[in-house]
Amino acid sequence: MLLGSERLLASNRLKGLNVGILANPASVDRDYRHIVDRLAAAADIKLAAIFGPQHGFNSDLQDNMIETPHATDPKRGVPIFSLYSETREPTKEMFDPIDVLVIDLQDVGARIYTFIYTMANCLQAAAKTGTPVIVCDRPNPIGGLQVEGPMLEPGYESFVGQYPIPMRHGMTVAELAKLFNEHFGIGAPLEIVTMEGWSRAQYFDETGMPWIMPSPNMPTLDTAIVYPGTVLFEGTMVSEGRGTTRPFELIGAPYLDADALAMRMNAHGLQGVYFRPAVFEPTFQKHAKTPCGGCQLHVTARETFAPVIAGAALIRECIGLAPDQFQWREGPYEYEHEKMPIDILAGSPQLREQVEAQVPVAEIAASWTKGVADFEALRAPYLLY
Repeated sequence: MLLGSERLLASNRLKGLNVGILANPASVDRDYRHIVDRLAAAADIKLAAIFGPQHGFNSDLQDNMIETPHATDPKRGVPIFSLYSETREPTKEMFDPIDVLVIDLQDVGARIYTFIYTMANCLQAAAKTGTPVIVCDRPNPIGGLQVEGPMLEPGYESFVGQYPIPMRHGMTVAELAKLFNEHFGIGAPLEIVTMEGWSRAQYFDETGMPWIMPSPNMPTLDTAIVYPGTVLFEGTMVSEGRGTTRPFELIGAPYLDADALAMRMNAHGLQGVYFRPAVFEPTFQKHAKTPCGGCQLHVTARETFAPVIAGAALIRECIGLAPDQFQWREGPYEYEHEKMPIDILAGSPQLREQVEAQVPVAEIAASWTKGVADFEALRAPYLLY
């Protein structure tokens, strides 16, 4: 398999240009060579600016809503512009030194992962300035076949969901760029460099590529597989495992009985997953230094595992097990002050209302069917593989 970045650098397309690059530590090739290093080493390319997404160019900041400062790269002497700072869209001044912006970011396949909206914001800025944008494609690490979850509804747009797509979208970053730019009308001068040798059924560990953490709490492919569902716990006061070595795989709270929660979850008979009772102690974030009862998700068959319904079922059972102690997280969340964080994450109040009412899990999943089918038809013209 060849990445889009490898094909771009082999093409001499950037010869003689002042290049800006949007990247982070995961922007490497199969030989662990970082795209910034390769651009800086090229004799006929001038690296003019670096742009960093959420968590920073070095991906060293842990949490949401911790803004990353602008800086100067000490090795190369070029500016590093943070796009998770006082601005999330590049300014004209940021684009002034560059002839073209190259985007090489590793997405994880979930609507709420902010890198795809940093890309969209760059396209919006490029549409205003006329700056060409080249998006280098990378694998969707959890495959490009399965689509799942509730749709984002109008009025619930945020930096964790700018466009009406389902929670698990099944698209690559370049496919999303085309969808945003064409269907949603951004209209930037966009060029796509596709991969060679990637198929939609492939998970990341089948590509031969090294897994580099795209963000601080995405340590492994296992994390990415469960993330589209268990990230919903960011909208609750139940720990999503931040502060442990298994974020998003461990779910729990001090008041939950681990055996009871795991038993309730396994009783649903969800495909491709086993819920093992677990007690864990986060080192930071929710319930830091306090033992939490809960469970760990063990994915036994990822092709049949549906992470979003698993996450919804887990919230439902946490409420059912301890209705007087379960709490929704209060705002603000991603600078949104008026709406509940869970509604921002889910894309509407519907999921919250369903789990509060203890709607059967199968009925919750069925409520997504039409939205998913409509999206699959919508995305079809933008699929590249």
